[in-house]
Amino acid sequence: MNAWYAKSVKQVLGELETDRERGLSPGEAGRRLERWGPNELARQRRAGLLRRFLGQMKDPMILVLLAAAGLSLWATGGEDWLDAAIILVIVAVNACISISQEDNAEKALEALRQMSAPLAKVLRDGKEIRLETAALVPGDIIRLEAGDLVPADARILTAAGLRCDESAMTGEPVPAAKAPVGELPEDTPLADRRNMVLSGTVVTGGRALCVITATGMDTEMGRIAGMLLGEEDSQTPLQKKMAEISKTLSFVCLCVCAVMFGAGLLQGKALLGMFMTAVSLAVAAIPEGLPAIVTIVLALGVQRMVRRGAIVKRLPAVETLGCAGVICSDKTGTLTQNRMTVVDVWTPRTGERALALTIGALCSDAALIRAGREPAAGGDPTEAALVVAAAREGLEKGTLEEQWPRRAELPFDSERKLMSTVHQKADGSFRVLVKGAPDVLLGRCRMDEGARRRALSRNEAMALRALRVLGVAYKDLAFLPRTLDSATLEQGLTFTGLIGMMDPPRPEVRRAVEQCYAAGIRPVMITGDHKLTAVAVAKELGICRKGDLAVTGEDLDFMPQGLLEQEVERFAVYARVSPEHKMRIVRAWQARGKVVAMTGDGVNDAPALKAADIGCAMGVAGTDVAKGAADMILTDDNFATIVSAVEQGRGIYANIKKAIHYLLSCNIGEILTIFLATVLDFHQMPLVPVQLLWLNLVTDSLPALALGVEPVEEGVMEQAPRDARASLFSRAFSLRLAWQGAMVGLLTLTAYFLGEYVLSDPGEAHAAANTMAFATLTLCQLFHAFDVRSERASLLHIGVFSNAAMNRAFLIGLVMQLSVLCVPPLQAVFNTVPMSPVEWAVVLCLAVTPVVVCEAAKAAGRAGARRVRRVPGARRAPLYTGASKGR
Repeated sequence: MNAWYAKSVKQVLGELETDRERGLSPGEAGRRLERWGPNELARQRRAGLLRRFLGQMKDPMILVLLAAAGLSLWATGGEDWLDAAIILVIVAVNACISISQEDNAEKALEALRQMSAPLAKVLRDGKEIRLETAALVPGDIIRLEAGDLVPADARILTAAGLRCDESAMTGEPVPAAKAPVGELPEDTPLADRRNMVLSGTVVTGGRALCVITATGMDTEMGRIAGMLLGEEDSQTPLQKKMAEISKTLSFVCLCVCAVMFGAGLLQGKALLGMFMTAVSLAVAAIPEGLPAIVTIVLALGVQRMVRRGAIVKRLPAVETLGCAGVICSDKTGTLTQNRMTVVDVWTPRTGERALALTIGALCSDAALIRAGREPAAGGDPTEAALVVAAAREGLEKGTLEEQWPRRAELPFDSERKLMSTVHQKADGSFRVLVKGAPDVLLGRCRMDEGARRRALSRNEAMALRALRVLGVAYKDLAFLPRTLDSATLEQGLTFTGLIGMMDPPRPEVRRAVEQCYAAGIRPVMITGDHKLTAVAVAKELGICRKGDLAVTGEDLDFMPQGLLEQEVERFAVYARVSPEHKMRIVRAWQARGKVVAMTGDGVNDAPALKAADIGCAMGVAGTDVAKGAADMILTDDNFATIVSAVEQGRGIYANIKKAIHYLLSCNIGEILTIFLATVLDFHQMPLVPVQLLWLNLVTDSLPALALGVEPVEEGVMEQAPRDARASLFSRAFSLRLAWQGAMVGLLTLTAYFLGEYVLSDPGEAHAAANTMAFATLTLCQLFHAFDVRSERASLLHIGVFSNAAMNRAFLIGLVMQLSVLCVPPLQAVFNTVPMSPVEWAVVLCLAVTPVVVCEAAKAAGRAGARRVRRVPGARRAPLYTGASKGR
């Protein structure tokens, strides 16, 4: 981009071929409009509903399900259509739920367009007219006044007391003073370009004449919009895990088909019959309800998070929070209150605090809009802080103005760095009230050298605390001079004191930061504010600890990305950064294998919010741009809410893992039962097709959903974040799936053998064995759902009946199963026969066996963990071992 701020005004006007007195002619403006296009941001065409629906079909798990449905229909010649129909319905419901929760960057771009001023005051052929901002072109001369939205990037030609709120672009909490200064260095950061105004920012005071240098996508805001357009949505860890499950299941299905088919051929069975059996078993191995269950669990998690103050726009983003290892947070409005507050008042003489606050309140243009215990003021944030501070001590500005009416003023000027107002006293004399930069003000006060040094020392001490310091003074006059200027009003002043203010941290943030470190999460501050201020706030909040470093955007400009990735853990604070810097920081952490959450509220945060694994925008103070680019919106603007959301995210992932554990272990039991019966050439199958279909209906739906709403386990925020790159099928997880699935399958075969050869009469042995196997497998899976509720904790510890949803799921499943076992019409449909009391006792004993065995395995695991902790020198590794160790 052209560095217009680094050129003289004469050079800028010359290159833009425009006249500062007359502006452009309508004809020339028309030609430039054709060349440069309208002053609008590029629009991204939104995908239609059908395209978005079909996009959901790209999920690997969905593709496996669709393939299973197709194979099932083909292998049975279309006769077994019910299973395929169920799969298709599940896929459609899953896609609809996902589409209803998702959003895209189009909202961010639309919000950016809405931030542009609808009309602008522009000179055309020497006449000032109001024109739609879309018709503005480079070279147009525009006028700006307090309250205006800046319609395009522009170089300042003349200005008087101009101040612009650029917090949305730069992160600066205080309006920036602007002036028609000369050339600035080309490496001047965006926040320090005093001779430029930026598109989409707000004029809070003063007026100016400017020449437009860039419009539309060529502006700083347009550059941010371009980043949003170019940034692709990254896959969440959960989406990667689901893809991994799909690949694993596909491999298992192929292996099952091959082994079954080969075994059948070796036994001399019919080729077509064995192929159909192999395909049927492979289809049965796939948990059809898994995608829908995952989606529903995520949706239920979204509802819970809404009640906690977090709105999630993309379902998979819920789980992503659970493995967040870094939270990159904007300072202004996120960690702080985005409200300047007076925190220190120093006076060289006792008893003059009230006088200092009175001067601060009267020598300002802010207005008190609410009095009482919680006063509020409108206007410039710094002046509003002075008015509020005075009101809190009983010095309401309205009352003061009645006693001391304003008669004249010298507005703030960035060259003088002072503002003065003249007030009439009750006796008819006048008092000049002055506030401004302490170093300038002290030079205009009558005081001895010792007093001046004390005041300067106090000013430095306040500055080291990252306070914004203003000096206040006064001067009494018997009458108003004819000429009101700095020489007559701002000389020979009586110094009254120093007022220090800051944008204070949110009171709940420090505890939230402590929770982050306890959970192994690294909080990092990224801000457009000054380094000294940022470090002071970061230290107060506990973000910047011993050994941590702070770095500026200028430093990052000279740091290659590779070096940043190598050293990123050493930096706790990034100050004076641009949107590109924020994206580099996010990507550096991602290159280190960390899942990055980014919080923010301004336009300048939007690209990094979109680039991060999970973008969190502020709902109250956040711009629509930030909300549109983010994955999650914090409705209370509370940094602590994201910590609560992380806890929920960890719990949601654990519950999804439990549902996967339950479904796959149960399916392994089913596969093993049929597989062994086929390979060992049983004269009949332990289970008939209708029983398998019923089994999936009873056990693969409600119990798995109940696991999805399991309460978050204790201590989840005392664990290190899980590695997003680690496989879901870890060695321990795979072993649990294998032995628990094998246990269910062997218990089912045990019931079958007892019914076939031990407990039943010879004439009824086949039917009784089939019924016992069916009952045992179903009840085993219902009881097994209780085992899966916690990986380590005892069922008695977490409470057998503490999950009401699981209790209901178990009872419903039990009633459904008893109905097909005991109701005569249903017995005929499901090929079951009445069982004797002995057979019922055997089935129940086998069915509860998984609970006993799994509880014993958990107890052994806890005992082993305790023995490890008792070993001398053994201790738990620290959760975070980054720069906080002090290097």
